[in-house]
Amino acid sequence: MLNTAYLILENGLVFEGKFFGKQGEVIGEIVFTTGMTGYLETLTDPSYYGQIVLQTFPLIGNYGVIPPDFESAGVHARAYIVKHPCRHPSNFRSEGSLDEFLRERGVIGIYGIDTRALTKIIRENGVMNGKITSVKPAGAIDGGIKPYKIVDSVSSVSSSEKKLYKSENSKYTVALYDFGSKENIRRELNRLGCDVWVLPCNSTSDEILKLSPDGIMLSNGPGDPADNTGIIKNLKSLLTSSVPIFGICLGHQLLALASGFETNKLKYGHRGANQPVKDTQSGRAYITSQNHGYAVVSKSIDARVADEWFVNVNDGTCEGIAYKNAPAFSVQFHPEACGGPRDTAFLFDKFINSMEAKKNAAR
Repeated sequence: MLNTAYLILENGLVFEGKFFGKQGEVIGEIVFTTGMTGYLETLTDPSYYGQIVLQTFPLIGNYGVIPPDFESAGVHARAYIVKHPCRHPSNFRSEGSLDEFLRERGVIGIYGIDTRALTKIIRENGVMNGKITSVKPAGAIDGGIKPYKIVDSVSSVSSSEKKLYKSENSKYTVALYDFGSKENIRRELNRLGCDVWVLPCNSTSDEILKLSPDGIMLSNGPGDPADNTGIIKNLKSLLTSSVPIFGICLGHQLLALASGFETNKLKYGHRGANQPVKDTQSGRAYITSQNHGYAVVSKSIDARVADEWFVNVNDGTCEGIAYKNAPAFSVQFHPEACGGPRDTAFLFDKFINSMEAKKNAAR
C-alpha cells in the first residue's frame, strides 16, 4: 500500500494518493455515493458497471468482507476511491479485508486523496471521466480520458441463461427480467413466496409469457436506458399482457420509455442511502437507497397513461410512476435495499397483492 497513485480528471485536475487493492491503470466515469455503510453492496452492484466509485464517507472497510451480503458474484465498478481503507476490520462475519478482496478481484483502488474536494468538484461540475495511473502527469491532459463512454452495459452484466430460484413457500411465479439485478430483489421475492425465474436481458416478450408468470419484475441495471431499444420493444408488448409489472431503477426508466415517456441524464445522479422521496398521493415522505444517473422526465409523462407517484424531495425529479392502462408501477429507488433504509419495502407487498388480485379474477 505504498505505491503512489494519481487520479487525473478530464478537466485536467490531478489528485495524488496511494494504491490499494490492485495496482494499475484504468479510465472510467467517476460517481460518488454518500452511504455510510453498504460498501460491499456497492462494489457488487451491477449498476456501477463502467464507473469509478467514490465513497464520501471517510472510513471504508471497517466491518470487512462478508460474501453473503454481496449483490452479485462479481465486482462491476472499474475502480474504487476512498479516504481511509480499514486495514484491520472487526466483525464476526468478516472473511477478510477490503484491500485483500480488491486484489483478489483485480480491482484498482486509490486512497489518501481529498475525497471531500473531489466530491464537490463532481457536484458542482457534473459527472466526469477520470484516469487512475501510477505515472505522474506532465504537460497536456491525457486525450484518452474524455472520450471514454460506457457501452454494452446491460448485456455485460445480465444473466447468460435463465435460472429458476424456488421459494420455500411457493405461491406465485415471477419472471425477473435481469438488466443487472441485485441479488436482494430475488431474495425478497423468494421470501414472500415467489418462485423466481431470472431471465437474460435478451429474452423476448414471448419467451417471458410462455412461463405463465403471475408477475414480471424489471430489475435495476447500468447505463443509458435509451440504449436498450430491443428491451423497450419487448416491454411495450408486456404492457399489453395484463400481467402485473413492477419496475425498479433501470426497470422503471425502461418501462417509462416503453410507454412513450422520456429520460435524461442527471448532473451527478442520486447515489446513497439517504435520498428523500415524497408520495404524491399521500403526501408522506420516505428515506430511500438509490443508485442512478438517469431519470424519467416528469413533463413527458402522459396523464392519460400514468401518474407521477413519487418525486425526489431534493430536486423534484421523478421517483415513481403508477400506470393507468396496465397493472404496472415502477420506482426509481430501491425498496429491497440492504445497507440502506427499508421504509418502502411495502412496495413488494403491493406487487404481491396485484398478483393475488389477478389470480382471484381468473377464478
